[in-house]
Amino acid sequence: MTTALARIVITGSECTGKTTLARELAARHGALWVPEQSREIATRLGRPLTSEDVSAIASAQIAAEDAIIADAERRGDRMVYLDTDLLSTVVYARHYYGVCPSWIEAETRVRIADLYLLADIDVPWTPDGVRDRPEARQQIHDEFHAALSEFGAPSCEVHGLGEDRTASAIACLQRNHLASE
Repeated sequence: MTTALARIVITGSECTGKTTLARELAARHGALWVPEQSREIATRLGRPLTSEDVSAIASAQIAAEDAIIADAERRGDRMVYLDTDLLSTVVYARHYYGVCPSWIEAETRVRIADLYLLADIDVPWTPDGVRDRPEARQQIHDEFHAALSEFGAPSCEVHGLGEDRTASAIACLQRNHLASE
């Protein structure tokens, strides 16, 4: 791996263990991680998100990422983990509202991460008041595949439950020369 800070994004459909995996990988590698901003905003608002919230979500995601990246660079870290990024904002805006603001799509193109770990939908659905589309998991998963391809984002899919999922993610990192374990 080069000395540049690698950005690893855990992405995918709702309820696929992204937050758990981001937190766990960051802990294993002594790295910082960024929580999913759309979840933070939805929880704070206490209502379903609307198309009017998309730009605020994207702006919050950018600010959170930039802050953690600056901290990681000051610490001399090798990588940061992002529990989703703007690519997720694009996918969900298109899925829910049929369109994503063009400025977000443009910013996504210049902020493509070093690697995307696409979480498979092979984990059980757990309702939590924010997640709302268990019946659309496969469709959204397919939309993530399409967006990763459209944006030219390097990716691999992670599978399994618990330690198997973590092992799948670590194997992906190793194949991409981003982890030595």
